[in-house]
Amino acid sequence: MELVIYGAQGIALGAYEAINNIYPQRTISCFLVSQRGANAEILSGVPVLELEPYANALSCDEKKEVEILIATPENVMPEIEKALDEHGLFCHVRLTSQRWAELMGYHLVSNKEFIPLSALPIGYNKAEVHVFMAKFYKDRQLDSTYHMPEWITPIQVGAALCDERVANILDCDGENISEKNVNYSELTALYWMWKNRLNQKRSTDKNEYFGLIHYRRILELTENDILKLSDNDVDVVLPYPMPYEPNIEVHHERYLAEGDWKALVTAIEELQPAYSERLSEILNQRYLYNYNIMLARKEVLSEYCHWLFPLLERAEELSVPKGCDRHDRYIGYMGETLATLYFMVNKEKLNIVHAGCRFIT
Repeated sequence: MELVIYGAQGIALGAYEAINNIYPQRTISCFLVSQRGANAEILSGVPVLELEPYANALSCDEKKEVEILIATPENVMPEIEKALDEHGLFCHVRLTSQRWAELMGYHLVSNKEFIPLSALPIGYNKAEVHVFMAKFYKDRQLDSTYHMPEWITPIQVGAALCDERVANILDCDGENISEKNVNYSELTALYWMWKNRLNQKRSTDKNEYFGLIHYRRILELTENDILKLSDNDVDVVLPYPMPYEPNIEVHHERYLAEGDWKALVTAIEELQPAYSERLSEILNQRYLYNYNIMLARKEVLSEYCHWLFPLLERAEELSVPKGCDRHDRYIGYMGETLATLYFMVNKEKLNIVHAGCRFIT
């Protein structure tokens, strides 16, 4: 059957590259999208087509020979399935975030650039893990349930902006930037962790790991994975990065205005000149660490926060309008760029491994 991928962003492109590598006998004829919009016309030499004209050009018999892999965020999959059925394309399957992670794991382990945590041997010493799950009082109600391991603790972000409470731990307690949540998004939780947890010195620091996830985006870690951290000297666990064409600098144009982008670049030049020298190199490659999700050894995460937040604060000062005059999550998007810059520059210094990022619907 003819194989088609529905989607044209990082999930879809990652799926295409993984299938091409793992199953070279399968030919992917095109990417499908609902509307062209800002999507590319070609990805990896394969055309990106709009659904309606593509379906209208096929006969009923030809549609029966088309298999469609839906590679998009899972919350929009039901709507896509409905549209495919309406166009007579009934052979389709969801590429869930778990299956996407499995594909990327098999794909990326072969080039040894992004090592999966699953590839490491199970150890004997169990790390002490503390993962905070960012929750906001306006979060959409989830249809499915997720059994949270005991090492995940909800934290309410933007708690200073409302009276409603959805978690016992609030990002407005202690030293915080909770009121900036409208721009910093989940990073107000990371700031709270830095100031109120990571700075607490303990004798077990070497075996302590702290992490940040979202209420619907979960870094997939099993109990066996926890046993792999200390004995394999893991410093950081990041979600599998997503590829973008032609590079991640062009991808950022979808999310950051030109003035904000210039503010970020200037902040890096002023405060971290050594990283500024590597910025162009990193921006011209294709992989981005999304979502500001990670798990890291306590001292490693503290060092990252010490590097990250002064840059964000300076970018906030330089942006027009300034952060205090807007509500558009732009600092959160900057955080993804800076995470990519930091961990890719330090990939020889740090032992970085990767895991799947499960999307809860």
